[in-house]
Amino acid sequence: MSEFKSVQSGLAVDRVTVSFGEKFEASGQFDAVFREGMALVEEVAGYLDGAGRRDSKALKPPLSVLYATESMRLTTRLLDLASWLLIRRALKEGEIDADEAKRKRQRVKLKALGRPGHIKRFEELPEALQDLIERSFALHDRIVKLDRAVTSVEPAPESDQFNEMSVSNPVAAQMNMLRQAFGN
Repeated sequence: MSEFKSVQSGLAVDRVTVSFGEKFEASGQFDAVFREGMALVEEVAGYLDGAGRRDSKALKPPLSVLYATESMRLTTRLLDLASWLLIRRALKEGEIDADEAKRKRQRVKLKALGRPGHIKRFEELPEALQDLIERSFALHDRIVKLDRAVTSVEPAPESDQFNEMSVSNPVAAQMNMLRQAFGN
């Protein structure tokens, strides 16, 4: 992604920043996550349109309301995950550039609302829905980690040997601010 030289103990050292995002997207691992995510979207759609309809009709209030709420949250979560995957694939395929991917990514909300442990009576929902919700959270958690890892590295406004690159990382940002404040 970028290169810079640093002088340590009188020796010039070349440093190269490796983009995890580029490596990940070019790997078979990205393709596997993409296929898994899209397969889960299709599976959920099939369930909610078929067996899920029958399951929901068998429920009485307030459990039927909980089913409706959780199926909407599940659908929303999967749409966000699918959007993220499609943006990353478009970037990988060269259909969009990094700036456009960043703009599109900012519209995707990777929020984890309605974790099973926080939902009263979750265990009373149909087992198939419970399984799909839990699997969606497992995929969500992996994608959030990947999203953090593939976040691009951007040049810092005032660069020096310690602050050549600003990483989207709260600890690194604080360290850079301290270095700038104390002139080191």
